[in-house]
Amino acid sequence: MAATGDAEETQLQEMEEEARMENEMDSDEEEGLGIENSDDEIDDSSEDEKENEAEIQRLEEQLSINAFDYNCHVDLIKLLRQEGELPRLRKARQKMSELFPLTEEIWLDWLKDEIHLTEEEAIREKVYELFEMAVKDYICPEIWLEYAQYSIGGMGLPGGMEKVRSIFERALTAVGLHMTKGATVWEAYREFENAILATVQPPPGSVPTREQQELLNAQLERIHTLFRRQLSIPLMDMDGTYAEYEEWSDQGVSDTVSQKYKGALKQMEKSKPYEETLMIAEPPKLAEYQTYIDYEQKEGDPARIQIIFERALSENCLVPDMWAKYTKYLDRQLKIKDLVLSSHDRAVRNCPWTMGLWKNYLLALERHGADHHTISDVFEKALNAGFIQATDYVNIWEAYLDYLRRRVDFSKGESTLTLESSRELEELRAAFTRSLDYMKQDVEERFSESGDPSCTIMQVWAKIEALHCKNMQKARELWDSIMTKGNAKFANMWLEYYNLERSYGDALHCRKALHRAVQCTSDYPEHVCEVLLTFERVEGSLEDWDAAVQKTETRLNRVNEQRSKVTAKEAHVARQEEEKTEQRRRAKADKKNQKKGQKGSRPGDKRKAEDKDYEDEWGEESEQPPKRHRGESDQAFRGGGGGAEEFMGTESGLFGRRAPPGRRQEPPGGKRGQQVAPATVWKTQEDDPELRKDDCSVFISNLAFTMDDPEKRLKKLFEPCGPVQSVRPVYAAKGFRGYCYVQFEGKASVLEALKMDRREVEGRPMFVSPCVDKNKNPDFKVFKYNTNLEKHKIFISGLPFSCTKEQLEELCKDNGTVKDIRLVTNRSGKPKGLAYVEFGDEAQASQAVLKLDGTVLQEHTLSVAISNPPRRNTADKPGFSRPVGAMMPRSMVYGSRGKGRTQLSLLPRSLHRQTGSESKAENGTAPKPTGGESGDAGNEAQAKPLSNSDFAKMLFKK
Repeated sequence: MAATGDAEETQLQEMEEEARMENEMDSDEEEGLGIENSDDEIDDSSEDEKENEAEIQRLEEQLSINAFDYNCHVDLIKLLRQEGELPRLRKARQKMSELFPLTEEIWLDWLKDEIHLTEEEAIREKVYELFEMAVKDYICPEIWLEYAQYSIGGMGLPGGMEKVRSIFERALTAVGLHMTKGATVWEAYREFENAILATVQPPPGSVPTREQQELLNAQLERIHTLFRRQLSIPLMDMDGTYAEYEEWSDQGVSDTVSQKYKGALKQMEKSKPYEETLMIAEPPKLAEYQTYIDYEQKEGDPARIQIIFERALSENCLVPDMWAKYTKYLDRQLKIKDLVLSSHDRAVRNCPWTMGLWKNYLLALERHGADHHTISDVFEKALNAGFIQATDYVNIWEAYLDYLRRRVDFSKGESTLTLESSRELEELRAAFTRSLDYMKQDVEERFSESGDPSCTIMQVWAKIEALHCKNMQKARELWDSIMTKGNAKFANMWLEYYNLERSYGDALHCRKALHRAVQCTSDYPEHVCEVLLTFERVEGSLEDWDAAVQKTETRLNRVNEQRSKVTAKEAHVARQEEEKTEQRRRAKADKKNQKKGQKGSRPGDKRKAEDKDYEDEWGEESEQPPKRHRGESDQAFRGGGGGAEEFMGTESGLFGRRAPPGRRQEPPGGKRGQQVAPATVWKTQEDDPELRKDDCSVFISNLAFTMDDPEKRLKKLFEPCGPVQSVRPVYAAKGFRGYCYVQFEGKASVLEALKMDRREVEGRPMFVSPCVDKNKNPDFKVFKYNTNLEKHKIFISGLPFSCTKEQLEELCKDNGTVKDIRLVTNRSGKPKGLAYVEFGDEAQASQAVLKLDGTVLQEHTLSVAISNPPRRNTADKPGFSRPVGAMMPRSMVYGSRGKGRTQLSLLPRSLHRQTGSESKAENGTAPKPTGGESGDAGNEAQAKPLSNSDFAKMLFKK
């Protein structure tokens, strides 16, 4: 046994010596590199040092102003490490670690710097303390490996072997379930035990003693146990571990181990897709981690749920929602004190600006029996955390005051309170007083508001005094203060006070409170008056009743007078607005009539102007009547024999607008100038408005003008929706106008017909909408898609025009369940390169945005975002005033040569009328317009029309 102990001690010394030599070699290499670099750059070193020192001083000064500047801490640590000033560097790191959890990189740099300086046992203990701080911040396999490796260097010290194994066991508990990195910790532990095994094996050819054999068997069992434990946990590449165990074990793998391995392998295959998704995802991977967490929570293994939460937080440590979900899970499920409290502490250190995390921390401390001093310290830290809203301070004060109230034992009443309870009650009252002062001074000064307009803190205090302390005098003082802070005009505040008096006070103070409420309330005075009358009906005498009736009547009469004045004022303002609107409408109509008169003053343009006016009125194209050729009689031109003239029947009111007088439209297929018999003149079906039913009809638009026999075609198309009573296509002189009305026999058919909206008909999407009389409902507009933010839907732009729904679904299905895809097209059915894709939930849509944004499809770069469609154009809404340019007549938009800018003008330049804006000024004064010039549209004086002699003079003028 002694020989075995000496051999083991020798082996440990050799391992410790190797570790020490590696550290010295690393140190020598770094020193050598430092000397070489300093020799090469000796000229610039002094200037760089001065610049770095100035920057260090600036950062330290900035941190003295704002100690919570995270980036400033990081920059300072980098500069101090670069300068090699270890004392200042150690101090900067300690300050940062007190305020924030440090990242893996910062901890590893700090640990390596301290390890290079450790030679004495006392210093090693300080490094151990540093490692303990590091492993508490985040779950990090690399730090645990570094910790175990460092502890191996101290195996020669008393208890060194047990300390190494203890650290390895803690590492396995912390990160052994890490799917991708946990295997490295298991392998390091096995290598360590294998090294110990080599020290206890007897020399070849020798016979081990009984003690040596027992020691050997114990070490072999340790390694067997490690293999069995690792193979029962789902880890990546665990098949290699199984093969290694088969090769290492002389007795083979038992059936029990094989069964556990197969179960773990099956579990690993289920989790593998989530791990692969995390590997290819880009930071912050929130959606991927959330999906993984949801899966693990369904599986229900607490250890695995904890490790995936820790992994998510190590990469998203500044996301308050993730911390809130993790701490909530720990509070409700695990309920392990050390784990819960440490997690809450890490949460508020990472996100100190989030009030909800501090509030939950206070509740967790109270729930697990923390002492009063600890809870008070956490509350004071919360007040200094720098919340972003005034209401956050109200909420954190409420949480702390609730805790203080629960400390006081009110079960026996205030008069019989113990000395300790009396002291706690005084502390509660002092905290209430301090909270009010804090809200008035600190919060109002910072946010310009108290954050507690309803005085909820004072209301709670008053209720505690009335209920627990039976101190109504203090409660009434508090309510007087509440009412003086602008709450006396609200009925609900008075009723709250009345209920308090009703429960814990007396009838006299209830009556006073209601009388004051009737006098002061401005939002719901009727309700307060009703409460007063009800109270007097139950509690009061006849004199009290008469006084209450008189007071309520007087108050209500005054309120009604005030309301009448306000109503009259509003009506006057509305009347003025209507008069202004009417004046604008009249001015607009006068201007339009004035322009019409100006156009009609030109011979030969009268008919054209009338046609254009009617065309603008209808909002559609209209054909000019055919020219009359010589030899054609008026009768032939009218298209009939001696019979009465017939006009094409047009839809009026709901279904169309009546044709202008003196105009006539030809049936489809007719030619200009061609005689048409009266019997062949086309009419719309069912011209009688009484036979039309809006609620049984739908409006069809965006149809092809070239559709053959639209009535027959549409009737056949809509017959599956229900019995069709009539189909009314709308025609113009050129033919079918592309829209019609379909009337069914029942209302139920309309709902089925609306489902056919945007069905493709002859290569164009057919629009189906309800049939609404816009003369009665001018604001009606059909737009079936949402115009608000849709978090479960994404918007894709930049798509190739050839992209189909199938291709888009194939592209998006990897990110979640695709519920619907809509390719945006124009009215002709051609794609615009845009699409909306709806997913099963918000998380899937967010994941799709992160994955697909910037991807390339058929040489087109896609832009992907959460769907947030723009609002509909306000120009369609009533009361919208169009810009001046939109009100210009169509003729003013074109050039001087009419609509076609490339057409030749057949009018001599000398006859062109020049507007006032085109005339040039001479000697700084513009000439006055003459009779040959047309003034602005707004001028009252109209230009005198030119006669034929005037035209001749101008034409032959030299």
